[in-house]
Amino acid sequence: MMLPDFTIPLFVPGDRPERFEKAAASGADAVIIDLEDAVAPGSKDNARGALQAGFTDYPILVRVNGEGTPWHVKDVSAVFASSFAGLIIPKAEMSNSFADLAGNSPIPIIALIESARGLSQAREIAALAGVSRLFFGSVDFCADMGCSHTRDSLLFARSELVLASRLAGLVAPVDGVTTSIVDADEIASDAKYALQLGFGGKLAIHPRQIEAIQAGFRPDSSEIEWARRVVASGEGATAVDGAMVDEPVRIRARNILRRIVK
Repeated sequence: MMLPDFTIPLFVPGDRPERFEKAAASGADAVIIDLEDAVAPGSKDNARGALQAGFTDYPILVRVNGEGTPWHVKDVSAVFASSFAGLIIPKAEMSNSFADLAGNSPIPIIALIESARGLSQAREIAALAGVSRLFFGSVDFCADMGCSHTRDSLLFARSELVLASRLAGLVAPVDGVTTSIVDADEIASDAKYALQLGFGGKLAIHPRQIEAIQAGFRPDSSEIEWARRVVASGEGATAVDGAMVDEPVRIRARNILRRIVK
């Protein structure tokens, strides 16, 4: 099972089906129908009943309620009964039940790392059969750790998720949300920072964030020009702009040029 590649998945509340198509038209390249945090306890059954696939060609993912909640088993069964691209498990931690779910799921599993225990087990989780990608639930992680939602506080956690994904041969993980939905500069800066650390995407919580996240992941003109000069430099070791260039540098340059179309 292969999870489609995407950079900006957008959350949409599961009990607001009238917003599903709007989310797909927002510019995001994946939609997350959220049955968990965005849905009040009294609306969980209605949200599950409103699940639908097929309203877009983009990947449609579903974040279910976590293990141990009254809704988890029914949520998972409802997701499996339809044609979704992936199942997001919140507060993912190693357990026999999680390993069984990942190993037997008919669709790719995305592990949302949101706790100290989950982070400490990220390499084991990433290596499980059926787990296709890691997401970072940074806000919940901070609540669990009692730390601030800042770059310095979260550097270790972010670096560990990138490393765990690489060791398991997974696509680069998806970074957590920026809580502001109006500060485009902050959102774009956060996206660029995530990219620099090795993340392959960033979660969005509002359509207003999409353009800024795209800007953060898009190479600027100087990066593009440098990458083109490097790729055109041929093979072997040489110099470009007074700096040594060899194959690892060319790999980075090719990756930059691939991001132009994102």
